[in-house]
Amino acid sequence: MSRIAWLLLALSLSLPTFDAAHRLLTTSLFLVEFLSEGRWRPLSAVTETPQVSILHAPPSSPALAADLYATPALVARAGLVLVHGIAPRGKDDPHLRDAAALIARAGYAVAVPTIDGLTVLRLRPEDADAVSAAIRALVDAGHRPVSVLGVSLGCSPALLAAGDPSIASWISAVLALGGYASAVELLRYTLTGAYQLDAIRGQRPVDERGIARFARANADLLDGAGQRLVANRDPASVDGLIRELPPSTRHLLEQLSPDRSFASIRAPIFLVHGRGDPTVPFTETLRLDGAARAAGRRVTTVIVGAVGHVDPGAHPTLGDLARLAAAFYAFNVAAQRPR
Repeated sequence: MSRIAWLLLALSLSLPTFDAAHRLLTTSLFLVEFLSEGRWRPLSAVTETPQVSILHAPPSSPALAADLYATPALVARAGLVLVHGIAPRGKDDPHLRDAAALIARAGYAVAVPTIDGLTVLRLRPEDADAVSAAIRALVDAGHRPVSVLGVSLGCSPALLAAGDPSIASWISAVLALGGYASAVELLRYTLTGAYQLDAIRGQRPVDERGIARFARANADLLDGAGQRLVANRDPASVDGLIRELPPSTRHLLEQLSPDRSFASIRAPIFLVHGRGDPTVPFTETLRLDGAARAAGRRVTTVIVGAVGHVDPGAHPTLGDLARLAAAFYAFNVAAQRPR
């Protein structure tokens, strides 16, 4: 065999190693920049500034308000849909734009759709349509495979869309950061500050201004029973008050509970939550984990102090950082694996 043939063989055998090393390095640089909130910018220092353009929906999809972030590349990047949480400005939220640009620097074509219900704290099942449209738009533009990253309350439309049978085969991985499982349990926490799962329990102060904002955004649901529920601050009374709600409202709560979405999701699932999250208790991600396993899904779950809600946490440990890095690396590998 000639020297050139030996060289080509050696290079072909080492490519998987180079690829793994590159993904590991990219993941590490991404986490340093994310967890330092941009004070250290190692990934930005070695990558080009992402270009931002309008992402157009395919002709068969409903209208889409979404931006596309991507760095120049010789081949089409794998796609990722970033689904925001509560964001009055939607895709134009400054923190969301920074996050999308950082993810794009990690090697993705990042679609950021505006989720209308999450601009006004009025989440509805149809908010998943924007996520599905963004997935279709990425595929139509040649960005395959597509992964989905849902943030906070955005995990509901993210998981609903990921389970859509018409697009599930295009999705390579799903990540929920600071997400919730049960709309009832999220209401219990929001209204009373209490959370519990098995032996884990706790209670935090209630945000009365947040409750008032929620009530204004969902005034059509607040008949007499709804008003009594929103006025309640006793955790033990929540279940009884939920039973008094009209059947249509109880059905809506079921539809908005992401723990019911796993049966139709084919892709591996990654769940990350901050142990001290003040907005959504980490027990909700533990519920998601249990529901995913009960549905027979592949799931990786990490609860760490290195993350707050959807931002860096105050008390990271080396163990937390190692688990977080391992989870993001595994997501990165799964998200860009051809389907």
